[in-house]
Amino acid sequence: MRLGYLVAAIVLFAVEILIALFVRDGFIRPYVGDVLAVALVYATLRAATPLKLIPTLAITLAIAFVIEIAQALNFLDATGLRDNTIARTVLGGVFDWSDLMAYIAGAAIICVIERARGRRQNGARRSGAALR
Repeated sequence: MRLGYLVAAIVLFAVEILIALFVRDGFIRPYVGDVLAVALVYATLRAATPLKLIPTLAITLAIAFVIEIAQALNFLDATGLRDNTIARTVLGGVFDWSDLMAYIAGAAIICVIERARGRRQNGARRSGAALR
């Protein structure tokens, strides 16, 4: 278990709940919420698995895209879950091409952050080795 990713996943989950409960706008909830949803899935996978950056991002995007495709295919109606609040909140109810773009943006942001973290950690290791 990677503690840092677990903490990030818990914080992201809390933020997503706050957005779902209290934000009623045309930007934060639909777009920032989708970007954060990708970050939440990514952090959860990194906390629970030994997967590296690229495989984890690929799985994360696959999950997001499958959910969006399920929306396009009216999965909630087909399974009788349209009136289930939890299913509707987790799976969403309406397909939107811009959601796919938000997922890709989230993955890109994650990639930039992780690459920056890696460079910073490698630099710290190198400078620590030089001090020994």
